[in-house]
Amino acid sequence: VCLPELNTAPGSITQVRECTLRLMHWAKLSGVPIFITGHVTKEGAIAGPRVLEHIVDAVLYLEGEAFSAYRLLRCVKNRFGSTNEVGIFEMKSQGLVEVENPSQVLLSQRWGEAIGSTVVPTLEGSRPLLVEIQALTNPTSFGLPRRTANGVDFGRLLLIAAVLTRRVGLRLGNQDIIVNVTGGLKIGEPAADLGIALAIASSARDTGVDPQLVAVGEVGLSGELRAVSQLDRRINEAARLGFKRCLVPKISGKVSPAKGIELIPASTLREAI
Repeated sequence: VCLPELNTAPGSITQVRECTLRLMHWAKLSGVPIFITGHVTKEGAIAGPRVLEHIVDAVLYLEGEAFSAYRLLRCVKNRFGSTNEVGIFEMKSQGLVEVENPSQVLLSQRWGEAIGSTVVPTLEGSRPLLVEIQALTNPTSFGLPRRTANGVDFGRLLLIAAVLTRRVGLRLGNQDIIVNVTGGLKIGEPAADLGIALAIASSARDTGVDPQLVAVGEVGLSGELRAVSQLDRRINEAARLGFKRCLVPKISGKVSPAKGIELIPASTLREAI
């Protein structure tokens, strides 16, 4: 899309701005919503220096890994509502199809008391989502142990491994550590720290984690467990899917969980493990 009366190349900042303004003007006059697909630069900005993003009323990102069947539709700007929403879709032969119960789908292939596997109730926007975190520790074949993170922040993995070594006493200095989030999803919030730590400890000790347990909490550098936001919603989602126990930070305050799920409070990571 370009305006021939402008003496600039198609796709330039001037063309993007003027085309968007005319489309927006027509949309306001006609009352018809318009969807515009804009390119993203290497820095992640829409149409260069966010020209398109500043003009439009809402900005949606469709995210997903190349080899993952799931796509997340995130709202990062909304002039007429909340941005704390996310849509989860699955790529099938007929196109993108809504995943009505993503937690159940992501946990459908989980089996029994698996070693190095935990379930964490996370939040994607305002939607609670249960994901499985897997960890594997193995004696390193190199001089320096490797740390590999798929779906979790690499810095958080280094922090958790250091806390497990210094505060819990696990010997991970000669172990490669691999952490993976099933389904190709990405977790960016620190509420998954406790689940990651339990998965690593389970693999290091070769001991399974209770399959009816979910864990949520942020891990501090001193080994303490810190409270997370919207704990009630996370716990209720776990109870809805049949989990019986939830490991939470002791300082979470007053929580009113759904019936059928037991809260297990812990003050420190050592106590939780």
